[in-house]
Amino acid sequence: MHLKTDITAAEAGAEPHVLHPTVTQGLNEDLLVEAKDATSFEHQMTARQAFRIYPKAVGWSILLSLAIIMEGYDTLLLGSFYAFPAFVKKFGTLQPDGSYGVSAPWQAGLSNGAQVGEIFGLFIAGYASERFGYRKTMICALVAIAAFIFIQFFAPNIQTLQVGYILCGVPWGLFQTITTAYAAEVCPIALRGYLTTYVNLCWVIGQFIASGILRGMLSVQNEWAYRACYAIQWFWPVPIITGVFFAPESPWWLVRRGRLEEAGKAVDRLTTKRADANFNTEQKVAMMIHTNEMEKKVSEGTSYFDCLKGTDLRRTEIVSVVWLMQAFCGSALMGYSTYFYEQAGLPTTQSFNFTLIQYGLGAFGTMFSWVAMTYFGRRTLYLTGMGIMFGLLLIIGCISVTPSANKGGSWGIGSMLLLFTLIYDCTVGPVCYSLVAEIPATRLRSKSIVIARNVYNVGCIVNNIVTPYMLNPTAWNWKAKTAFFWAGINAVLIVWTFFRLPEPKGMAYSELDVLFEQKVSARKFKTTSVDPFNGVTSELDMPKSAATMVEKV
Repeated sequence: MHLKTDITAAEAGAEPHVLHPTVTQGLNEDLLVEAKDATSFEHQMTARQAFRIYPKAVGWSILLSLAIIMEGYDTLLLGSFYAFPAFVKKFGTLQPDGSYGVSAPWQAGLSNGAQVGEIFGLFIAGYASERFGYRKTMICALVAIAAFIFIQFFAPNIQTLQVGYILCGVPWGLFQTITTAYAAEVCPIALRGYLTTYVNLCWVIGQFIASGILRGMLSVQNEWAYRACYAIQWFWPVPIITGVFFAPESPWWLVRRGRLEEAGKAVDRLTTKRADANFNTEQKVAMMIHTNEMEKKVSEGTSYFDCLKGTDLRRTEIVSVVWLMQAFCGSALMGYSTYFYEQAGLPTTQSFNFTLIQYGLGAFGTMFSWVAMTYFGRRTLYLTGMGIMFGLLLIIGCISVTPSANKGGSWGIGSMLLLFTLIYDCTVGPVCYSLVAEIPATRLRSKSIVIARNVYNVGCIVNNIVTPYMLNPTAWNWKAKTAFFWAGINAVLIVWTFFRLPEPKGMAYSELDVLFEQKVSARKFKTTSVDPFNGVTSELDMPKSAATMVEKV
């Protein structure tokens, strides 16, 4: 490969709705033609065609995303352990009624310990992944998690367990950044939504596995009931490390580092050229160079501070609130579902059965979202999902204050929470991962994901402080009435989604750069025709058929 990248200084700024092609004027003409051809080829590529050309990229992305299973597994363990007899007897205290329980302050402390660890891990990931690459950073994180599991397994008291969760949170933070960014960078437009939302499926798979193991260990009365649950985590690191060692580095990262020859080799390792004679590695790399140079003209820096300047501030706001919505849409009731079911009046065994069904529905919902994303935009799914969950939260709250039979009300609340989980994992749960990977500038993607995920973690810390108090009978004792609180928060977030969340479906990263640079309204992204090689033409008053180029998956 011999790609020329002679860049001249930026010229005058753009006027409203007209992009002066200063970037394209600075690029080598041959490279510009190749970049335009590659972008056109990706727009024409169907999902089936993309799977044929990029089967290895799909496989490597799936492999790295498996690390999220560990996080989903362990976080579900902790929330369910508060209703797990062997765990509360070991780490809890004797209650006035003769039962054992972990106090609300320690529930908040343990859950928040993991979130604090994730915050540190995310910031480390932002620097490490850009300096050393995704592969090396991922391997280090997997080695660390394998070591920190020992602390959880051998913890003699709740204070040591707290330390274990803080330390485990660090590699979990690295997993969140790397898996999402890698999935977004190794696949074409047609597969972007599927591979990024697969991260959510891995999260749900981990929760489902944890629910099944917890249900199976209920009959064990000694400490091995919870220790065996921790020990199972050692199954994952070694095979994932082995696979990551042989995985190709992200070609986008290699382009940002100026290693163009290696980027071409990485593209070759991610694709199967014989699947389509029109696929061209040089054109693909040229498209990456063009996008990278466009973004450099807008913002040369790649620091966290650069995420808060100019057009990138708007992009950072969007990905941060989108991820925060996962925490504040009422999903806290899912994380504490077993404990919530118990406090709502269901027996312990039935509570764990409901939790198992809940995460089985979650896995189905994520796979259904792949079908939904083929026909509907990310924005549409977010608005629809938030609206339905708002209604379900109101129903749960109303049941809790209805003077009906305790048993019937408890089963009704449990059923509504199962339906809530299904809707969440069809819409907000998986689609979030697609949005946070697509919206940021490519040069700032990993750091934007770090900031957004940390906003989510702060939201989870708030959840972990207030939710135990809401549910715990020795604290506020709101029980299922907690749903009213989250319904109110949900309503505010629906309004934000309508006015601020744009539709990135079917757009190349360079096209999104132009739309954000021109400050196009979030509600008009879908109906604006974009040419990153010449400019942007407003299609707001034209028929929808005039903007069909942005409707493809």
